[in-house]
Amino acid sequence: MEKIASFTVDHTKLEPGFYVSRVDGDITTYDLRTRKPNTGDLMDNSTMHSVEHMLATLLRNGELSQNIIYFGPMGCQTGFYLLVRNADNERVLSVLMEALGDIIDYDGEIFGNSVEECGNFVNLNLENAKKESKNYINIIKNSKSIFDYSK
Repeated sequence: MEKIASFTVDHTKLEPGFYVSRVDGDITTYDLRTRKPNTGDLMDNSTMHSVEHMLATLLRNGELSQNIIYFGPMGCQTGFYLLVRNADNERVLSVLMEALGDIIDYDGEIFGNSVEECGNFVNLNLENAKKESKNYINIIKNSKSIFDYSK
């Protein structure tokens, strides 16, 4: 069976950062890597779920809303995938950083925090989302590897 593209990336060399994972036609897949793989430092489910609710909502309601295809967590619990149509890498990064800042500044209920809107709404925690967003902003600001896995 042919390997899928994400399994061809050497995860022993992958550092936290913001990467272009692949480009398929007009759709760019971004790897929002918040943790170094295979180190035991994993996002807990509540944090992953909370960031997903907040960031997905902000991105789908923001400047790039018409071009957001998907945002969601990686099963390995080390980051998120963001798929954007007609993406400009610098613009996507700028919008992402703004949305992360909006999470940090947000004071209210987590988006989709009800039994009607979510299959596990009791697992949401705004403080977890804020803390993770702060950490990821710092990772991006201090990262040597913006956009390119090979750097």
